[in-house]
Amino acid sequence: MKTKAEKQAQLAEIKNVLAEAKGAVLVDFSGLTVAEDTELRRKVREAGATYTVYKNTLIALAAKEYGLDALTPVLEKNTAICSSAKDAVAACKVICDFVKDHKKMQLKAGVVEGKVISVDEVKAVAALPPKEVLVAKMLGSLNAPISGLVRTLNGTVAKIVYALDAVREQKEKQSA
Repeated sequence: MKTKAEKQAQLAEIKNVLAEAKGAVLVDFSGLTVAEDTELRRKVREAGATYTVYKNTLIALAAKEYGLDALTPVLEKNTAICSSAKDAVAACKVICDFVKDHKKMQLKAGVVEGKVISVDEVKAVAALPPKEVLVAKMLGSLNAPISGLVRTLNGTVAKIVYALDAVREQKEKQSA
């Protein structure tokens, strides 16, 4: 039995997780073996995320404080939170990849940038490419019109240079 101080400390920890997480996934881990749980925790660490089991009542209290009341209906059975403070996609991706191979684990809900999302939305977020790829694609699409403009301007300038050169040659021939 935890003391009131221990519960308050854990409540503060959950609040911190919800406040700092760019992405978080709530899961029911019932039925996982110790080996499977160890494998999951290793993958979560490699992804730069955290995975912690909390009491549903404490999660509900913390969620209510942050306006995440939509999490309350999914807080049944065993609940763990996988979260990442750096990347909204990381936690979703690692959990969804693990759930594909371990059907005993069930997704409950997610939180991305302070908004509660459904299981289907968690899967959609997990399907997104990494942030670096998205940034590179965006920069490429921003660069394309500029490159086209530069090519067009270069072509126009080149045509003007050729025309001026032709006029110069014509004038040289006339004066000769």
